[in-house]
Amino acid sequence: MIKIENLTKVFRTEDIETYALNGVSLEIKKGEFVAIMGPSGCGKSTLLNIIGLLDNPSSGIYKFGDTEVGSLKEKDRTGFRKGNIGFVFQSFNLIDEFSVFENVELPLIYLKMSTSERKKRVQEVLQRMKIGHRIKHYPQQLSGGQQQRVAIARAVVCNPGLILADEPTGNLDTKNGLEVMNLLTELNQEGATIIMVTHSERDAGFAHRTINLLDGQVITEE
Repeated sequence: MIKIENLTKVFRTEDIETYALNGVSLEIKKGEFVAIMGPSGCGKSTLLNIIGLLDNPSSGIYKFGDTEVGSLKEKDRTGFRKGNIGFVFQSFNLIDEFSVFENVELPLIYLKMSTSERKKRVQEVLQRMKIGHRIKHYPQQLSGGQQQRVAIARAVVCNPGLILADEPTGNLDTKNGLEVMNLLTELNQEGATIIMVTHSERDAGFAHRTINLLDGQVITEE
């Protein structure tokens, strides 16, 4: 599903160059659950942002299926991302002024789905995430675990083939963290490919394999 070859990301500030990624090569098959680990500053989130088409690499090849997406322009990246990739973040990234329903509905509006189909999809996915009883509430009225369930609902409401999770349990207690990991596991078992950045050995244990980064390079795969 994903093939990356010799991927490099350089950040430039005046005359200073910083290599966030330096020659990363990896493959992720459809239906895999992969954890990316490593110390802070090793390039984990940069790699996830590039895989998620939130950023472009400085050089190298990134193929998503049969499409070379690493060099796409911003408008084309956005269009490809909306139909294929869902995101789950540590900080939830919910819109405070939007209700639970409106937060989850937003990706469907971007896809220009009909009002009736949007309502059906949102209700179904919120029931699936066991948060349907909070459909009219706002993020500040929810617990952290409930907010992350809403964030996962938003990520999967479009049925993306790829789900990217950046420290999805980082702001949760143990109980809620385990519930979130169980939800991600269920989604993976139903066919979604999942790539997760984590510092947690416990969370990484849910994945099929772990890719370890250091100084912007893949050092081991387990």
